[in-house]
Amino acid sequence: MRKTITLQEFIMDAQAEFPFVSGQLTRLLTDLGVAAKIVNHQVNRAGLAGILGEAGSENAHNEAQQKLDVFADRTFMRILTAGKSVAGIGSEEQEDYILCGDQGKSGKYVVMIDPLDGSSNVDVNVSIGTIFSILRRVTPMGEALSDQDFLQRGTEQVVAGYILYGSSTMLVYTTGSGVNGFTLDPAVGEFFLSHPKMQFPETGSIYSINDALLSEANPATQRFIAGCREAPELGFKSRYIGSLVTDFHRNLIKGGIYLYPSTKSNPNGKLRLCYECAPLAFLALQAGGAAEDDLGSILGKLPENLHQRSPFYVGSVHLIQGLRSCWMENQ
Repeated sequence: MRKTITLQEFIMDAQAEFPFVSGQLTRLLTDLGVAAKIVNHQVNRAGLAGILGEAGSENAHNEAQQKLDVFADRTFMRILTAGKSVAGIGSEEQEDYILCGDQGKSGKYVVMIDPLDGSSNVDVNVSIGTIFSILRRVTPMGEALSDQDFLQRGTEQVVAGYILYGSSTMLVYTTGSGVNGFTLDPAVGEFFLSHPKMQFPETGSIYSINDALLSEANPATQRFIAGCREAPELGFKSRYIGSLVTDFHRNLIKGGIYLYPSTKSNPNGKLRLCYECAPLAFLALQAGGAAEDDLGSILGKLPENLHQRSPFYVGSVHLIQGLRSCWMENQ
């Protein structure tokens, strides 16, 4: 009988594969797993703990914060700042980035995070998640962090991943050497390797888009979706949950494409480049998939500000190629 590998064991065994071998990175990944367990516990008992609904405040995007948004943000901030590996954190829930320790002068890494993606779905018991990205600091150790530490291209990511709080809780991440998924066993409180070397299927027939946006979407997206619907013999199916992590995870397992296009009301897209699009794009690439914005590859895009928005298309390569052909027809 093969021994089941825990997340901690996997991190330690795989440490030699990291481009920059560091005990700090190992500690950081471990801390993310600890924070995920705490948030998962609260998500599972949200209805009993009185933390459903809105918190009565707004985040950096003037969006109503859910009580669980606030809890998840505080939890990840508390756990990550307690370690010595993180110099600064950029969060969807914070207007500006947070400096850790001695004004960000120590710690090798910067974390970008969406603490609770899809949190408005908690009230109706739909899966939600956390998205995270880890970058090496640009400024020298001993100096205070600056904007350039946080505004890095997606190609510079050291680690990217997400935590899915669903029928089972999973932590999925990549260090640039493939994608591995770990499932939380609530009986022992440990993440165990359950999905090694995850890959997008070579073929897929799922398209995920908010249908209410379609009439406002760019012509290429409209043409692509029309093509999916007009070819019943290809077996295309529409599946859209409204939690980015959940839609991405399903398409990674089943094969498909997720689209959040540029629209007339949001010509620059709506999803956030630094802590939603870039990490999932990095994951997709490592899992044999692809990700783009309206102009091409999203990983080479240099952010101009912490909360920059972007159109986002991610999924199986052949479906991204099909979408790209629609863009070429529109030119």
